[in-house]
Amino acid sequence: MLNRLETLHPALPPLLGLLILLAAAALAGYLARRVLETLARALASRTEASWDDRLLAHGVFRRLAQVLPALLVFAGIGLVPALPDFVDQLVRNVTTAYLVLMVTLALSATIAAAQDIYSDLPIARERPLKGLFQLLQILAWLVGGVLVIAALMDRSPLLLLSGLGAVSAVLMLVFKDTILGLVASVQLTANDMVRVGDWIEMPQYGADGDVIDVSLHTIKVQNWDKTITTIPTWKLIAESFKNWRGMTAAGGRRIKRALYIDQHSIRFLSDDEVEHFKRFALLKDYIARKEQELRDYNARLKYATEAEVNKRRLTNIGTFRAYVLNYLRNHPQIHQSGMTLLVRQLPPGPEGLPLEIYCFTRTTAWAEYENIQSDIFDHLLAVAPEFGLRIYQKPAGTDLRALAAERPA
Repeated sequence: MLNRLETLHPALPPLLGLLILLAAAALAGYLARRVLETLARALASRTEASWDDRLLAHGVFRRLAQVLPALLVFAGIGLVPALPDFVDQLVRNVTTAYLVLMVTLALSATIAAAQDIYSDLPIARERPLKGLFQLLQILAWLVGGVLVIAALMDRSPLLLLSGLGAVSAVLMLVFKDTILGLVASVQLTANDMVRVGDWIEMPQYGADGDVIDVSLHTIKVQNWDKTITTIPTWKLIAESFKNWRGMTAAGGRRIKRALYIDQHSIRFLSDDEVEHFKRFALLKDYIARKEQELRDYNARLKYATEAEVNKRRLTNIGTFRAYVLNYLRNHPQIHQSGMTLLVRQLPPGPEGLPLEIYCFTRTTAWAEYENIQSDIFDHLLAVAPEFGLRIYQKPAGTDLRALAAERPA
């Protein structure tokens, strides 16, 4: 039969043999893929582990199955009759390149599956290694690319690698971001600076929200308005940012806000007012202790004490400050130990006397924190007039109109 085909045309026998070999290789690849994937699915369904499911999802077995047809072509090309030497060599080179490509694809898919398997572990939130897995994939593709080119050119891979030194400057420029990202990823992971789920602030890039992805080249932050900010990984090493993880780990979020008291409303308390405040449960002990302290102090004065100006007396602002402090100390949602709790006066300014509340809530959840803070200031704003204090507020248009209406025509 071969002689008859050769009489028709000399190229028909090698062409037919090559087609039969390629068809056999394609059939072998199809059968290998079906058998391998079927066995892998059957084994995966019988185990509770997730690694086999990840390998299936990333197509590792499908790519490995393509190694068989490449080996079949490489081994069977010598059996094709009357095949020219240059065609034989060309097919072997292409087959070798295809074999290397399939192995590289399988290795890359395996690394991606390993990344997913690691991401399911609890430690992945504390030590994200996505950048490292991406680096391994890049290295796999670099090595695979060199081997593919070497196979197609029928040259030694070492010869190609030796020529890379001449273009190292170009490679440094092309892979600048990758190199910077690699160094930054190693530092971020080693120093535990950023994890997935951390709340970070980086105002220079408009980032204020939760970290949702840490990769070799970028870090993605989902802001509170649900927008996504993408920051180059190396920027977190080169520039400063705020990480709120410490607040979450401590279990308390700080309240640091001031009430601005109108300084014209600050005065000494009268005896009747002192008696009035003794009925306040939060002030009863404070008034008793303070009265005793003032009596002892005034008794030791060597100069005349008939004039009230020479004595120490209770003030409405001091009594109010004591009330606020005791109110916070009895608040069930405020940390009472282990975290700072104080009420202090700041230097007075054009907007009045700032009375700052500095404490920590027992929750770090944003909505709950805001509700607790609002409830506290709701109460303090409402109770301040009980102490004869006015909260400072800049004159509004209604105030000016009322003042103009009171003036005589």
